Amino acid sequence: MKQFYFSDENFESKDFTQPSVEKSEYENCMFRNCNFEYADLSGFSFTDCEFIECNLSMAKLVKTAFHNVIFKECKMFGLQFTDCNPFGLSFKFEGSALNNSVFYQASIKKTIFKNSRLVEVDFTECDLSNAVFSNCDLSGAVFDGTNLEKADFRSSVSYSIDPALNRLKKAKFSLSEIYGLLYKLDIEIDKSS
Repeated sequence: MKQFYFSDENFESKDFTQPSVEKSEYENCMFRNCNFEYADLSGFSFTDCEFIECNLSMAKLVKTAFHNVIFKECKMFGLQFTDCNPFGLSFKFEGSALNNSVFYQASIKKTIFKNSRLVEVDFTECDLSNAVFSNCDLSGAVFDGTNLEKADFRSSVSYSIDPALNRLKKAKFSLSEIYGLLYKLDIEIDKSS
C-alpha cells in the first residue's frame, strides 16, 4: 500500500472519513476543524502535529503513531489508545472531551490533561507517572493498577482512586476532593470542621 508524507502543512475543514484517504505520515502539520469521526487511521503517523476543534470520535487507531501531538478543543469519544503504536507515544490534551476512551496499559508519563472531560475513561494499568490533570472532570474514570506516582490532581474533580490498587507515591490531591481517595472506606467526612 502506498504511503503519503506531509510536512509543515495546514488542513482546514477536511473530511478524513472518506475511504479514499490513504495511509499517511504527517510531520509538523496542523488540523483545524477536521472530521475524523469513525475514520480508519490505522498505521498513520503524526509527529509534532496539532489538532484544533477536530472530531476524532470512534476513529480506529490500530498501530497509529502519535509523537508529541497536541489536541485542543477536540471531541474524542470512545478512542482505543490501547491500539496505538506504543513507541514514543506522547500527547497533550487541552479543552478536549475524551469520554469513554481507553488507555489500558499505555505508558504515557508526563501527559498533560488540561480543562478536559475524562468521563468514564479507562486508565487501567497505565503509567501516568508525573502526569498533570489540570481542571479536569474525571467522573467514572477507572484507575486500577495504575502508576500515578507524582501525578497532579489538585485542580481536578470527581475522581475515585483506590490507594490500595494504585501507586500514588508523591501524587498531589486537593483537600476538597479527598473523598475521591477515601470512598472505599465507607466513612463519613464532616466538611464543616
